[in-house]
Amino acid sequence: MKGIFTSLGVLNYRIWFFGALVSNVGTWMQATAQDWVVLAELTDNNAGAVGVTMALQFVPQLVLFPLTGAIADRFDRRKVLLVTQATLAALGMTLGLLLLGGHAQLWHVYIMAFLLGVTNAFDVPARQVFVTDLVKSKMVANAIALNSASFNSARLIGPALAGLLIVIFGSGWVFIINGASFFMVIGSLLLLRVNELVPRKEINRKDMPFSAGFKYLATRPDLIVVFAIIFIVSAFGLNFPIYASTMAVEFGKGAGEYGVLSSILAIGSLAASLMAARAKRAKMRMIMISAGLFGAATGIASLMPTYETFAVSLIFVGFSSVMMLVTANGMVQSTTHAQYRGRIMAMYTAVLMGATPFGAPVIGWVADVLTPRWALYLAALAGLIGFLVGVTWLVIARGLRLKYERTPKRRLRLVHPGIINDDEKFLLTAPLPIITMTMPIQEIDDESED
Repeated sequence: MKGIFTSLGVLNYRIWFFGALVSNVGTWMQATAQDWVVLAELTDNNAGAVGVTMALQFVPQLVLFPLTGAIADRFDRRKVLLVTQATLAALGMTLGLLLLGGHAQLWHVYIMAFLLGVTNAFDVPARQVFVTDLVKSKMVANAIALNSASFNSARLIGPALAGLLIVIFGSGWVFIINGASFFMVIGSLLLLRVNELVPRKEINRKDMPFSAGFKYLATRPDLIVVFAIIFIVSAFGLNFPIYASTMAVEFGKGAGEYGVLSSILAIGSLAASLMAARAKRAKMRMIMISAGLFGAATGIASLMPTYETFAVSLIFVGFSSVMMLVTANGMVQSTTHAQYRGRIMAMYTAVLMGATPFGAPVIGWVADVLTPRWALYLAALAGLIGFLVGVTWLVIARGLRLKYERTPKRRLRLVHPGIINDDEKFLLTAPLPIITMTMPIQEIDDESED
C-alpha cells in the first residue's frame, strides 16, 4: 500500500478528494436511475432509447471541445467548477421533481441528458486538469489514479443504493439526492486554500488559440495512438448501462439487481485504480495490454449462462477498462506541456465521451434486434482492435523486426534491431505459435514534453 495515497498528504487535494467522493456517489445513483427510467419506466425495455439518451449526453462534449479546452487553459478552473457544479445540481433536481410529480416523459429525459452533456463539456476538462493545480507535477499520476479510485469507490455504493431507493421510494428521489450531493463539491472548492494552489505558468499569447493545441498534438504521435485506442474501445466497448440493463432484463431481474451489477463492475474498477496509483509513470504498453484484456473479459462475460456468473465476470471487465482509462488519462496529462494541457485534455474528453454517440445507438440497436450478448461480442472485438492498434504502433514506430530463436522453446520474437543479448526486457512473451515482443525498457517508455 506504500505510495498509493501520497497525494492525500496535500491538504487541498484531501479537501477536494472527499468532497468529490460524496458527489460521485450521487452521480452514479443518477446515472443508474436515468438508464432504468428510460428502459423500464418510460419505454417498454427499449435499449435503443437508452442508447439515444447516452448519445445526447455525450454529443456536446464532442462538439464543444475547442471552446471548453480553451476555457480550461485560460480561466480560473476553480471558478469554472463552481459554475458547472451548481448547474449540474439544478439539472438533477429539476428532473427529480418532474419524476416525483408524475410529469416526466421521454423527451424530458432527452433534453436533460443534452443539457447535462453541455455542462459536462465544460466541467470535465476543467475538473481533470484541476488536479495539476492541487498537487505538484511528480504527484500528478498518483492524484489522477486516486481520483479514479474515488469515482469507482462511489460506483460500488451509488448504483446499488439507487436500485434500492427506486424500489422503495421511486426514481425521482435519486435525482434529488444527486442534485444535493453537488453542494459537497461546491463546499470543498470554497474551502480550498487558494494561496497554496500550484502556480500556473503564463500562456504565451501565440499559443492561446485552440489551433495551437492541434499543432502540438501533431507533434505527439504517441498521444494520437492513445486517442485512437480510447475512441475504438469507448465507442463500442464502454457502453455499460446498455449491457448491464439489458442483461439484467434477459436474466429476468429488476432495478435492484441491475444496480448490483453496476456495483460489482466497480469492484474491479476500484482495484485497477488503486493498482494504477502505485505506478510512478503511465505507459503506452499498459494501455494497449489493458485494451486486449478488456476484449477478453467482455468476450467471457458474453458467454455466462446465469445472472450470478455474469456478475462475477464484470469484475474483470471493470478492472481492465479502468486500468486502460486511468493509464491513458495519466499519460496524456503527465506528458503534455502545461500550457496545452487543458486543450489536449478537452480533446481527450471529446474522444472518450464523444465516441459514445457513435457507438451507443449501434450497441442499443444490436441488443434490441439480436440479443444483449451480441452487443457484448462487439465490445470484445473493440478491445481486440484497440490492442492491435497499440501493437501496430510499436512495430512501426519503434522499428521492430521478427527474430527466430533456436532455443528449446523455439520462439518467434518481435525485437528491436540490435537487441540480441540476455538483457532483453519483455513486453509480452509466449512460445510459438504466439509471436512475442521484446524491447529495451527505454524504447517503450512514453515521451515527456514537460
